[in-house]
Amino acid sequence: MADHGSSAQYRLHHVAPCCILVACGRGRHTGQPLQRRTALAKKHERKMASRGRIRNLDDLAELSGFAKSTVSRAMANSPLISSETTLAVQRLARAHGFSVNRNARKLTGRTNTIAIALDFPALEGSRLSDPFHFELLADVAKALAVREQEVLLCSPRMDEARGYEDLIASRGADGIVFLGQGAREAYLRDLSRTAVPFVVWGAVQADTPYCAVGTDNFRGGRLAGQRLAALGRKRILFVGAEGHIEFELRRAGLEDGLALVKSDATIIDIHSVDLAYESTLALVRTWLDSGVPPPDGVFAASDTKAMTVYAALFERGLRVPHDVSVVGYDDIPFATHMTPPLTTIRQNTSQGGALLVEKLMQRIEGLRPRSALLPTELVVRGS
Repeated sequence: MADHGSSAQYRLHHVAPCCILVACGRGRHTGQPLQRRTALAKKHERKMASRGRIRNLDDLAELSGFAKSTVSRAMANSPLISSETTLAVQRLARAHGFSVNRNARKLTGRTNTIAIALDFPALEGSRLSDPFHFELLADVAKALAVREQEVLLCSPRMDEARGYEDLIASRGADGIVFLGQGAREAYLRDLSRTAVPFVVWGAVQADTPYCAVGTDNFRGGRLAGQRLAALGRKRILFVGAEGHIEFELRRAGLEDGLALVKSDATIIDIHSVDLAYESTLALVRTWLDSGVPPPDGVFAASDTKAMTVYAALFERGLRVPHDVSVVGYDDIPFATHMTPPLTTIRQNTSQGGALLVEKLMQRIEGLRPRSALLPTELVVRGS
C-alpha cells in the first residue's frame, strides 16, 4: 500500500482475484437443456463463421446463447456468474479470437477506480481495529479485482456529501462503497439526492433512499434473544455502541425474540462511544465492578465486543457458558478459536462484497438496483 501524500488517500494495487460464487449466471435460453443450447450455439457458430470473427459482445451473446449482460459479466470474471458459465463464454471467445478492448473502456471516461469509505469516525483515534471491517474490506477488494478495478481508500476527513461529490466530479473514482453507516446516515441521505453512484454496507430498511446491502439485523437480534431464552437466561446484558442503526436494530430484535417465547428476562444496556476493543473492555469492566449482579446472558452487538466480554468475565472468575452464555454478531474467523468457541450471528462478507460491487456497477451504468438482505443465521457453538 503506497502513500500518496497529505490527501490521506491510498490505492491498493495487484489485489489477488478470487472467485466467489453467489448466483449462477442465467442465459437467454434459461430453462432449455444444455444439449439444446449446444445445438443452438453450433447453429449460431456456423452463422457467425460465414461473416467472420466475433466483433463485439452482441456477437458473443448471440453465439453463446446467453444474454448480453451474462456474457459481459462472464468476460469480466464477475463472482455473480457461475464458474461453468464464465468458463464456457471465455472459451468460446478465445476460440473466435475475441477479447474485451480495455483501451476502448477508457474512452467512456471511466477511471476504473472505486472508492471505499470506511467508518473511521466511529473508531477510536480513527483506527481500524475491528476484524470484521478487514474481512469485509478484503472481500470488496477481491470482487473489484476480478473486474480489474483499482481501490481508493477515502480520507476520514470526508464526512459530508459535498466531499464525495467533488471526488466523483474530479474523476477521482467512478463510484463509492461505504462500509458501515455509523453516524453518516444524515449525509448518506443527502448524497442519495445527488448523481453520485454509491452503495452502502449496513442496515436495510424500507425508508432507506439508497442501495444498501447487509444482514437482517432485527432478525439476527431476534435469533440471539430466542437462543438466550432457550438456555434459560434471565438477566441479559446487551453490549452496543452509540449512534449505530445496525446495533439499534439488533437490540430491538433481542427484545422481540424474548417476547416471542414469553420470556420474563430483563435486558440491561451498556453502550460504548465507539467500536474499539479497548474502550469496550474498559466499559464492561467498569460495569461488572459497579456492584450490580452479574448477567447470566450477554448479547454483544459485534464479535469484537463479545471478545471483550469473554476477557472481562474470565478476569472475574465467571465461566462461559457455565455461568454466562454469550452470543456475538459477525462470525469473524477468530470466533471459532475463542475458548469456548463463540456462538454468533453470521454475516457472509464474501457474498456481501460481491453484491456491493455488482450493485455499484449497476449504479454506475445508470440503473437503480434494489437493496439486498443477506441470509441471517445463528451459528451455535459454545453457548
